[in-house]
This record gives sequence, structure tokens and C-alpha cells, in this order.
Amino acid sequence: MSTVKKLASDTALYGVSTILGRLLNYALVPIQTYAFTKPAAMASNVEFYSWIGVLLVVYTLGLETAFFRFIARSKNAPADEKARIFSQSLSIVICISVLSTILLYSLAPQITNWLNYPGQEQFVRWSALLVAIDSIVAIPFARLRAENRAREFVGAKIMNIVIVVALNVFFLVLAKDISEGKYLMSLQSIAALIYKPEIGPGYIFLNNLIANALYFIIIRKAFAGFRFQLSGQQSQALIAYAFPIMLTNLAAVLNQLTDRLFLRHSLPEGFYPGLSSETVLGIYGNCLKLSVFMALAIQSFKFAAEPFFFSKGEDKNAPKLLADVTKWFIIVCVLIWVGVSLNLDIIGEIFLRSKAYRVGLNVVPLLLLGNLLLGVYYNISFWFKLKDKTQYGTFITVIGSVITIVLNLVLIPVIGYMGCAVAFLVSSFVMMAICYVLGEKYYPVPYHIGSALGYIVGAGALIYLSWQFPIANLWVSVPVHLGLFGVFLGVIAVIERDTFRPILARIRKSKPQTAQIPSESEQIFPGEGQP
Repeated sequence: MSTVKKLASDTALYGVSTILGRLLNYALVPIQTYAFTKPAAMASNVEFYSWIGVLLVVYTLGLETAFFRFIARSKNAPADEKARIFSQSLSIVICISVLSTILLYSLAPQITNWLNYPGQEQFVRWSALLVAIDSIVAIPFARLRAENRAREFVGAKIMNIVIVVALNVFFLVLAKDISEGKYLMSLQSIAALIYKPEIGPGYIFLNNLIANALYFIIIRKAFAGFRFQLSGQQSQALIAYAFPIMLTNLAAVLNQLTDRLFLRHSLPEGFYPGLSSETVLGIYGNCLKLSVFMALAIQSFKFAAEPFFFSKGEDKNAPKLLADVTKWFIIVCVLIWVGVSLNLDIIGEIFLRSKAYRVGLNVVPLLLLGNLLLGVYYNISFWFKLKDKTQYGTFITVIGSVITIVLNLVLIPVIGYMGCAVAFLVSSFVMMAICYVLGEKYYPVPYHIGSALGYIVGAGALIYLSWQFPIANLWVSVPVHLGLFGVFLGVIAVIERDTFRPILARIRKSKPQTAQIPSESEQIFPGEGQP
């Protein structure tokens, strides 16, 4: 297999595991909202998982990237040198993970009191163990990637996804329902031993903990040759390289998770009549997951585009190519925005199994638009990677995080969870705008600004108008909304007809001529009657 084919194959494989991982969050929404019909029960789950995302960045300290960098520098070094880099990196992560987990484990009562989740100390402990496991296996997973063992990497990730889903179905559907006497009454006493109501949403943490702990068995070969060692000089070099990366990653994660960390604590008492702050967080956290379609499109594009544009960076036609690709990226994302936003009534019915969660669906279009703009930022940020000016990436990310934090603090007390969506949207827009302005200075690209604005404004107007005239009957609303989406798609097809014409012409030219169908006698006696 050539280098290019190998790269394309591995990129596709990594993309599959990432997309499936994101789809996991989506697939679990109907299971978990079926099991816990009251959104307040899911509040701690939403908030704890946000803290898990933050802690993962701190625990790994950016050492995955440092490991890649030091391995690349040791490309021609002996095998024992590469093994030493692996052992050093993993040893540092183990030290951080063990010490931090012991601290979190012992402070669980104080943490639950600080977060105002009394009685959920066990959830904190499971979360701490989960972060430790994920951090420790991060370096072996990085080793698999560095050694081009993509199939092992993806196989392990997919196996983990299957186990997580299976455990959620087993505990939260089968065991819970049977123990409550919904069906299979003969097994009720056995199910009652398995499912404990006092644990409730804690099974979500436990399921992840069990599945991720199995990584130590699934990827045991990736630990081969590990020896715990901390040499002062090399460890310092690894940490010195990794620490700034950790700060950048931390800013990026806070930009994504600030809403869930701040919502419950910043929401005034009684802001939503009859709903507690825990209920509001549970509603918002699960509606947020419905924006996964846009995230999937962005992630898929990043996997394909990064190696492509790095390979084309020095080409004189690269700016025009980047402009054209960005235009079509925006068109695809706008179609996702319109398609999901217009059909949230049926999507909510399918994935949010309890009606209590659906009151927050109006936040989804704003979250989708924020993700769209963030995707455009990722797309146009190639200039600082191609020009080796990655410090601008850190600068822009930090600005975005500051805006997100400030706006969440200001807007949540005024407009509730809509403030979270607006903060994310504004932050994504500012990051995109700064990146564009700086990019025009260092790497000018003839982007199709008018086209992008037209599609985004048109889509926004269509979504807004459709929400002003709600249709209660799904049998009517679904065909109407699908029809509106079809009209919007048709408008784009008409506008972009000059792009499609040469493609259709090439397709017609490449079609093979239809072969003449032989007569029945020729089929039975081939060769008869021929000269």
C-alpha cells in the first residue's frame, strides 16, 4: 500500500472511531431519558461529565502531543530510546493520575457539598477513577497511532462503545424495568439485586468505568515494554513542551463546557416557574446532545481536510481551493442546521423519551449555529498551521474562552439557558472573525463571503419563521417541514447550478455504452450464427 493510500486508510479508520464515539452520546440519550424521566435526576450527570472533560486535560498535561513530537524527533533512534520516551510519558501521567485521584477520592464529601449534590460522594469517586483510567490509557493509544496501528486503535474504541451501550441497556432498561415489575415478573427478585434505585443515574458513571477499565485488557499489547521511570532531564523536557499545549487545550475545553458548569449555579431561584436549577440543567444538557449532527460533520471534515491541506499548502492554487472547500463546507453545515431545526418536533419525540426534556428544544437551533461558526473557524484556521504561527491559535482560543465565561455569567441570570447558547454563539463568531482578519494578513484566501452570508441569513430566516408558526400535529408538521427543507435544498441547487453542470456532464460522459442484449437463442447457444 502506498503512503498516500495508507494515510487515507488510517484517516478513515480514525474518523470511524471518533464519529462512533460521538454517536454514542446521541444513542444513549433515548435510553437515559427513558430511564430517568425527571430531568433533575440527570443534573449531576451533566455537570460531573463536564468536570471530567476539564480534568482529563489536566491529568494528561498535553503529553500525548509531546509524545508524538519526541517520537518524531527520535525517528532514527534505537528502539530502546523510543521505549524510554513512552515509559517516561506514561510514568508522568500515572503519577499525576494516582495522586490527583487519591486527593479527589478523599475529598469526595467536600466536593459534593461544594457542588451542592449531597449524598453523591460515590459518583465523585467513580468520576475520579474514570478520569484516571482515561488519562493512563491515553498514552498507549497515542503509541498505537504513532506506530500506525490504526486497526488496533479503532477496534478498541469500537469495542468500548459496544460495551458501554450494552451496559446501559442492561442496567437502565432491562434490570431497572424488571425490578420495577414492568415485565418478566418471575425475574423481579433477581433484577432487584442488580439494580439499586439509590444509585440511579450513577449507573451511567459505573457503566463507563467498567467499560473503560477493560481497556487495560483490550490494548494490553500497547503497554508492552513499559518500565516506570522518571529521569529528571527528559521528564522536564517532556513537561516543558506539553504544559503550554495543556493550557491551550484547557482553554478550548472550558470554551465548550462552561455552560454546563455555570448554568445551575448562576440561574436565579425560580427563574423557570416550577423547575429547579437541577431540572433546568438536566433539560439543557440533554437537548445539547441533539447538536451532535453538526459536530459529526465538523469532525468528519477535519479528519479529511487536515492531511489534505497540509499536503497542498505550498501549491499556488491552495488559497482558491481552500475558499471553494469552505464554501461547500458551509453549504453542507447550513443544510444540517435547517434540516435538524425544522424537524426538532419529530427528533424530540424519537430521542427525548420523556416530554419533560422537550421544553428546551428551542435552544438547539442556536447551538447548531454556534457549532456551524466554530466549524468555519476550524476550517479557516489552516493558515496559522500552514504558516507555523500556532501561537495565534492559542491567542484566539483564550479570547473565545474569556468571552464564553463572561457572557455565561452575565446572560444566564437574565435569559436562563438561552444565555448559554448565546454565549457559545458569540464566542464562536468572534473566534471565526479574528481568525479571518488575521488570516487575510498572513495568508489571503478569496473566500465566498457573500455566498456564506446569504445562505446563513436565509437559513436563519426560514428557521425563525417556522418556529413562529408551530404545528402541533406531527402528521401535518413533518411533511410540511420536510417540504420546506426540500424547497431550501432546491434553491441552493438552482443558485449553484453552474457548479453542478460540469459534474453532471462528466458523469454522463463516463457512463459506459449500454451493451446490446443478445437474443434468447444466443444466450442458450453462444457462438451460434456468428462468422
